[in-house]
Amino acid sequence: MPDRIVLEQFIALVESNKHDEAIERFYADEATMQENLLPLRRGKSALVERERAVMARLARMHSRCVRPVFVSDDRVVIRWIFEFVGKDGTSFYRDELAYQRWDGDKIVEERFYYDPGQAKPAGDEPLS
Repeated sequence: MPDRIVLEQFIALVESNKHDEAIERFYADEATMQENLLPLRRGKSALVERERAVMARLARMHSRCVRPVFVSDDRVVIRWIFEFVGKDGTSFYRDELAYQRWDGDKIVEERFYYDPGQAKPAGDEPLS
């Protein structure tokens, strides 16, 4: 089970939009990620590289944890709301659940659940 302080540090880093740093700091070397039912991505270095590639395509993003965060033994569920703004000015929102398995203070498995249909241009509704 992750230490509560460590979990809050992880959330704070993601909310500061430093997703790549969060992976570097809080994921195990052999960590896996999965988007819905897509193939697994393996290894911290590959996860960081992909995150940086995604971030490079954006003009900005806004990340927010929607509480409560659910913790049971080594499992954590976090609801995130993201606003992504591309360099072309188009934006979209993603409301997702991250289901994680921690080994001590490191994430070893993470799967994201979200509706892919959310990846359409956003309206004028505020994120917060």
